[in-house]
Amino acid sequence: MSYVLYGSLMDMGTPDRGCLLFADITGYTAYLADTELMHAQDVVADLLETIVDAIEPVFKLSKLEGDAAFAYADAQSISPTMVMDTVETAYFAFQKRLRDVTHSTTCECNACVRIPSLDLKFFIHDGEYVVRHIARSEELTGPDVILLHRLSKGTSGDVIGKPAYAVYTASTLESMAMDPTILGFVPNTETYDDVGDIPVWVQDLETRWTFEQERNRDFITSAQAAYEGAIETSASPHVVWEHLTNPIKRILWQKHVTGVNPQSEGRMGVGNVNHCMHGEDVTIEHVADWRPFAYITTRYEGEGFGEPKALGFTYQIDEIESGTRLTTRIQSPGEEPWAAFGEGLSAITAENTEHLRVLLDEAAAQSA
Repeated sequence: MSYVLYGSLMDMGTPDRGCLLFADITGYTAYLADTELMHAQDVVADLLETIVDAIEPVFKLSKLEGDAAFAYADAQSISPTMVMDTVETAYFAFQKRLRDVTHSTTCECNACVRIPSLDLKFFIHDGEYVVRHIARSEELTGPDVILLHRLSKGTSGDVIGKPAYAVYTASTLESMAMDPTILGFVPNTETYDDVGDIPVWVQDLETRWTFEQERNRDFITSAQAAYEGAIETSASPHVVWEHLTNPIKRILWQKHVTGVNPQSEGRMGVGNVNHCMHGEDVTIEHVADWRPFAYITTRYEGEGFGEPKALGFTYQIDEIESGTRLTTRIQSPGEEPWAAFGEGLSAITAENTEHLRVLLDEAAAQSA
């Protein structure tokens, strides 16, 4: 959807369509007013760098705007799950950086003492934009760009009464085929004289951060693994993650899998159940742990697999200088079942990850 706010897209060039993202540090104005300016600017610059590092390369940074980062992603290059994973991962990185800076500093100036007063909010909108190059810089223009910035001055934060949140326009979630009620988002409506009502949905990021800190991890270590193998690729960790988690892309490299059918509503994540099709046979897959761009652990039920969920896979993603190292580990479901199929499963896994490496290198070459 494209909202006409000031004029039209005429004479602005050919518009592209994609996901627009605006990340804005909460409490910035009050923080600057009560702290030493030079030191405060250094703190905010450090936090902005953390935010940008987390949203790239899924999103491309358009520009920094004081205490905010404005970025975008082409519609063809990003999936709904990647959008939400990137928002949450960026928020978690921001909170971890706040915590680390707070704990490591011994400075007693107001700029350091008041670091915990800062927080972060996001605004996400699917819309049209035109990339214009002006005075050696890049500028995104268009009504949807204006709308996104206006939403950042809206009332959505008041709906949940917290400083950390993400606002998705209803049209964006509709285009993603995401049901916000299942995701636990809160409805709100922003009203403007020129465009009327803009329905949005608000995600409570503070609650997500609390959950992230409290939930148990399921990570298969080398000591626990009956099989371990690794590949290296020139692709980025974000591209590797997309190939590991996107059902459509999985069947391109998991040659023994003919289909991955999600059985859970809403976005992909911990607790999701998939039916992995092997011709007419079905293996039940449980997402046991989901750490975007770091690792995913899945556990399985099926005939001959031993106790339910005893058989597990962890795919660990590590960024290296040349791209990404992907390590695959399999946890045995027990001596008897592993003796029956362990050797064959290990060989298939090695073959599949080699197929994956080829696909990833091709994807990296195409985007270069």
